[in-house]
Amino acid sequence: MEFLQPYINMWTNYATFSGRTRRRDFWMAYLVNIIISFILGILASIASFFNILIGLYGLAIIVPSLALCWRRLHDIGKSGGWYFIALVPAVGWIILLVFLCQDSQPGANAYGPNPKGM
Repeated sequence: MEFLQPYINMWTNYATFSGRTRRRDFWMAYLVNIIISFILGILASIASFFNILIGLYGLAIIVPSLALCWRRLHDIGKSGGWYFIALVPAVGWIILLVFLCQDSQPGANAYGPNPKGM
């Protein structure tokens, strides 16, 4: 159940843009999203009905994913607005990926206490 806990937390805090999210929790939730999308893709190749579910899941995950990324950026001491660096052609997504892979800022920062201590 520990594997799914970060994913469940993502949905529990689906529109919470304040606070911090640990690197492990971010990537575990991201992994579960990829697995669910992969399964829906396989099901869609079997029955076209699942194409609708892929679209609905894609729409449903927009805000929770954005909030999770926002909190992850807070965890490294950056403003959540850095998310939009991904819009810079060619290199923006690489910069964002580097930010998302960085370790948590030790101790409390402007966005709250370190979630590792929680």
